[in-house]
Amino acid sequence: MVHVAIVGAYGSAGVAVAGDLADVEDIELTLIDDGDPGGGLCILRGCMPSKEVLSAGAARFKADHDDRVRGTPEIDIDRVVATKNEHTLSFAEHRRAAVEDLAERDSVEFIHDTARLVDDRVIEVADRIIEPDYLVIATGSTVNVPDIPGIDAVDYSTSADALDATEFPDSAVVMGFGYVGLELVPYIAEAGGTDLTVIEHDAAPLDEADADYGPRILDIYEENFDIDVRTHSYERRVEPTDNGRVRLHIDHEPPHEPVSSESIEADELFLFTGRQPALDRLGLENTVLDPGPGWVRDTMQSETDPQTFVVGDVNGHEPILHVAKEQGFKAAENILAHSRGDPTEPYENVHHHVVFSGLGVYPYARVGHSAESAEAAGIDHVAVTREASDDGVFKTNAVSEGLATLVVGTDGTVLGYQGLHYHADVMAKTMQVAVEMGLDVREIPDRSYHPTTPEIIDGLLREASAAIE
Repeated sequence: MVHVAIVGAYGSAGVAVAGDLADVEDIELTLIDDGDPGGGLCILRGCMPSKEVLSAGAARFKADHDDRVRGTPEIDIDRVVATKNEHTLSFAEHRRAAVEDLAERDSVEFIHDTARLVDDRVIEVADRIIEPDYLVIATGSTVNVPDIPGIDAVDYSTSADALDATEFPDSAVVMGFGYVGLELVPYIAEAGGTDLTVIEHDAAPLDEADADYGPRILDIYEENFDIDVRTHSYERRVEPTDNGRVRLHIDHEPPHEPVSSESIEADELFLFTGRQPALDRLGLENTVLDPGPGWVRDTMQSETDPQTFVVGDVNGHEPILHVAKEQGFKAAENILAHSRGDPTEPYENVHHHVVFSGLGVYPYARVGHSAESAEAAGIDHVAVTREASDDGVFKTNAVSEGLATLVVGTDGTVLGYQGLHYHADVMAKTMQVAVEMGLDVREIPDRSYHPTTPEIIDGLLREASAAIE
């Protein structure tokens, strides 16, 4: 019998490991999680509740930006939050029920308590000592608070606070313009009417995108949501004001000439500065585990203990829900392989991300290679780009901003797609099939069901086929 303990069993990664191992003969499972109510970050504080609030903001935004519609609907924020809470608690209950169902098996035990490592693969939990053959750490992530002078002296709000807020300030300054900021900043502007100033370190957000996309999303945010984004700017210190507000001091760096400094005063500070692995309470200092760069291999095994697997946000590889689940499946596979004495295999995935930017009205999606990543990989390719405004269906929906790019090899193989436009998110699965199956762009049927938003893909397919011919 091989004993596997999973710390963080309610999360997406942990439950993926457990689900794949629960019915395997000669596997004993101990599932541990102290979550209350329990259900994992995505369900309680991440992708599920954020889409709830964004959808309400999107309804108002579309009505307000369509000149065929008179009057702007009012967002009932109390109702938005109440509905969000009702749904997320239901989703979390479903997740907990799944874990409890696993624990009905004779070979599976669930412990609802806090686990702490007191030695290598030695767990102290609920006044017990558990020494499994294999340990899976799936404790997720926590808010990353930037280490700048004064941060401990001011009140700030995180993404969780924004999702629970039933009122918003007149003004706010935002640190962090990655996935979280791109999704929540327009919601705060739309739902709260808040005057927002966002600090962006680079020339534009969306680091993973080709060069045309960052400036385009800045245009959408500044023109449609009246958001002031300070590019090439860095936070230096923050302080409270005498009247209960917050003052953020920033530097504008090259290409700004001359280099200058500025102080921004606002009613509230939002920290959308990403997340970091949740390891503080785990007791790693009592083990050989040493979190840092490269501490978790692509096989999901710890560098210092091949019988400890680290999956999901906590390993710092790629904090995305579907990646966490896939890492969990790979960890389960590798635990079985290692226990048999077989080689373990690395987790490999095709890049596939969706950001619900612009309230989800103008989402960004990328599957596979961008033109820049294909160039960096030395792949001979052709990239074609199409404006959303080139296809009438976007105009008929009063959402004509945006663009999309298709990357194909010179042999016709579809290598990647990215889009920043209405319904770009729903294109992701179709393009995942094309990329992961290595389809030839010339063999994909040129047939859209007019008028539908996938017309933009058909246009790209035609242009790419012509380019490689």
